[in-house]
Amino acid sequence: SSARASRDLDAECPSLAGAGCDIVSAMTEAVEERRLFADFLRRRGLKTTRERTALFEEIFATHHHFDADDLVVRLRGKGKKVSRATVYRTLDLLYDCGLVSRVRLNDEKYRYERLLVGEHHDHLICTSCSAVIEFVEPRIEELQEAVCRKHGFAPTTHSHQIRGVCGDCQAREGKSRGAAGA
Repeated sequence: SSARASRDLDAECPSLAGAGCDIVSAMTEAVEERRLFADFLRRRGLKTTRERTALFEEIFATHHHFDADDLVVRLRGKGKKVSRATVYRTLDLLYDCGLVSRVRLNDEKYRYERLLVGEHHDHLICTSCSAVIEFVEPRIEELQEAVCRKHGFAPTTHSHQIRGVCGDCQAREGKSRGAAGA
């Protein structure tokens, strides 16, 4: 779990392996996203509260996958008082606004990640260890666009997730089968 999160960070920020992403550059990148969220809240008649701002800043400070409980722990570890209900409501707002995506891991749990305007990738999801591996494949994107054109469909968003077993889990399963057969 924490090793997996570290592996996610290292894979997503190879120049900073072991250190996580640079918070300053992440926050300067999020200026447009901050404006979009404030406008979204205003259109819905909602306020930009201290708690929503703290959640936004924590989510956009780094790029890695997280669940709601991870976010609660991180914020409370920084002395921020935020309820679990506020975290879930704010994640729903950020999702509706298009600033976070969510990946369903099982019937009751989502993993989230922040989205920057114009950024897109898809996911491989390990059904054994819940690892989420990001990938970009232009041929898949081109095929999706061609299918939409063929059907006269105007896409607004999509989520592509492939479920299976990651290489690490396959290797572990192979080793445990080999040890059982010896």
